[in-house]
Amino acid sequence: MTRIHKLHFNSLIAVCIVLLTAGCAVGPNFKRPARPKDAGYTVTPLSTTSSTSNVGGGEAQQFVEAREISGEWWTLFHSKALNDLIDRSLKTNPDIKAAQAALAVARENMLAQRGVYYPSVTGGFSATRAKSSSNISPVTNTSALNYSLYTPEVSVSFVPDVFGLNRRTVESLQAQEQQARFALAATHITLSSNVAAGAIQEASLRAQIDATQELIGINKSMLEILRTQFDKGYVSRLDVAAQESQLAQVAATLPPLLKQLAQQRDLLAALSGSFPNHDLPEKFELSSLQLPHELPVSLSSQLVDQRPDVRQAEENLHSASAQIGVALANRLPNFALTADAGSMAVVLGHLFAGGTGFWDVGASLAQPIFDGGTLLHKERAAKDAYIQASEQYRSTVLTAFQNVADTLSALQQDADALKAAAAAKDAATVTLDLARKQFQSGYVNYLGLLNAEQAYQQARINVVQAQANRYADTAALFQALGGGWWNRPDIPIN
Repeated sequence: MTRIHKLHFNSLIAVCIVLLTAGCAVGPNFKRPARPKDAGYTVTPLSTTSSTSNVGGGEAQQFVEAREISGEWWTLFHSKALNDLIDRSLKTNPDIKAAQAALAVARENMLAQRGVYYPSVTGGFSATRAKSSSNISPVTNTSALNYSLYTPEVSVSFVPDVFGLNRRTVESLQAQEQQARFALAATHITLSSNVAAGAIQEASLRAQIDATQELIGINKSMLEILRTQFDKGYVSRLDVAAQESQLAQVAATLPPLLKQLAQQRDLLAALSGSFPNHDLPEKFELSSLQLPHELPVSLSSQLVDQRPDVRQAEENLHSASAQIGVALANRLPNFALTADAGSMAVVLGHLFAGGTGFWDVGASLAQPIFDGGTLLHKERAAKDAYIQASEQYRSTVLTAFQNVADTLSALQQDADALKAAAAAKDAATVTLDLARKQFQSGYVNYLGLLNAEQAYQQARINVVQAQANRYADTAALFQALGGGWWNRPDIPIN
């Protein structure tokens, strides 16, 4: 190829690229949905919960509006065992690693699609040995019937993005990459919250098991007293049988609690990426947890930015918006530019000699004319998919606000429930002590003592459950508010 021909070739390619890439991207330009305004969480604003003295987890909690949420919110429970277990889980849990890989896949797919912005250049070389018929004109200018043909060639192809098909496709893939990023954040939050809830449930079960074992001991002692009194003729066999039944009923509640505790340990092992035959080094007691006194309450306008499920729904809406542009662009003309340049010679050593070069430049246009309505219905489907994604986004936002409202109300009710349960336990303890002394002195019959025992048993369990509810719902509030994932260095923001 001569120098002049090369200049013409390059100039033609440059002009075509400039002209044909000056188009616009068809379809709607995505705009983030407006943030909810004046959308509070509860009908009546909450400020401080009630408190209960002399009970673990009975401290008052204050709701602090617009307080920043720590990326390691679980450290507010001041439990080293909980900190260690969550930190280990975030490093070894397979769901985290799968979410990280999914983000990498989405990013690579987006980068791969970006390659269509540039021309495609391929190089090739072919060598052919052939013999032509003597009844036709010779193929080469040497008039030889047997000849070799050597052809090195460079081909360039480019599809100008006139109507934004490539740009909208990349835009959709970028939104999908963001979905994967927020899915990773959601996995972090869910995992840390599940581990915290599991640890609190384990602590609750241990406390219930201790209370049940204590009640079994009380009932065994009472049975021994009754049997001694029966031998002396002070009580009837019916009283002894009633106490035996009471002991059996209390003892029957222990195996289910032990089963739940074992299953809870297996769950925590799985969440931390371990098999259940490897016992966890951490063990949890309610007494080892401290209730956070100040709880952050994000502004309602901030919640949609903090909740990863809402951000996922938003990016899904963004992707659906870009797909409308893709569907529109597919119905419009498609342009393509091609160019080839190379050399052709019958002797290998003569390649690139004068006169052996060749080149060609071409442009093509394709416009769908009839496809049975396929592209039209795909466009309509893309628009309907956008409406679907829009309603899904709104539903996700409403659910997010509901989660926060439910948790705030639960925390208020949990505090009141613990206060009532503690008062009931105190009263039941006094009643049981008095009933036991009066029974031993003969001032009250066994039925009165049995009623006091049953009331104390239920009151003790109620306190443990009320304590656990306060811890669990406190953890749930951090999860409902987004878990502070944006403050974690191991979750990429963009």
